[in-house]
Amino acid sequence: MSSQPKPYLTPEQYLALERTAAYKSEYFRGEVFAMAGASPTHVLMVSNIVAALHGQLRRRPCTVYATDLRLKVNASGLYTYPDIIVVCGEPQFDDDQQDTLVNPTLIVEVLSESTQDYDRGGKFAQYRKIPSFAEYVLVAQDECHVEHFVKQANGLWLLAETDRLEDVLTLSSIECTLLLSDIYEKLQFPTA
Repeated sequence: MSSQPKPYLTPEQYLALERTAAYKSEYFRGEVFAMAGASPTHVLMVSNIVAALHGQLRRRPCTVYATDLRLKVNASGLYTYPDIIVVCGEPQFDDDQQDTLVNPTLIVEVLSESTQDYDRGGKFAQYRKIPSFAEYVLVAQDECHVEHFVKQANGLWLLAETDRLEDVLTLSSIECTLLLSDIYEKLQFPTA
């Protein structure tokens, strides 16, 4: 029995298709991966985080972007859509279309059952290849739990975790704070 090979696309072919597609897809090493739609909980959490960061960054040289801005990892050719990106300084884009960012400072991903292993592992490994990338926040949506990675001066990454609503994350790369109670505002967790 033979299986049909997956079609290989060049980055240029992917971008031409993606820019006219009705849904978002990621791209890596010639393959295109369709992205699932987000749950209401996921969308609310992204909105909560964007609102908290936007208010702090309004009069500063950093900009927060949510969900639909594509990111390219130049070192590997990965094209992806992080939940939240913050850029400090001038945003740099992959081409004249200005729809593919290449210089994030902070990335936030809201974890789901289907993506959490990739977000913690392979995707984070790809993100670490971006020279401007300095901070990574992973937020669970089924419980109060946040993982916060900060790039140190020696290039190593330091992890801090919390599961307390009263805690505050200090986002040193963008000089902001993020209250867990703000992240999880209006959310109800299932009881055991």
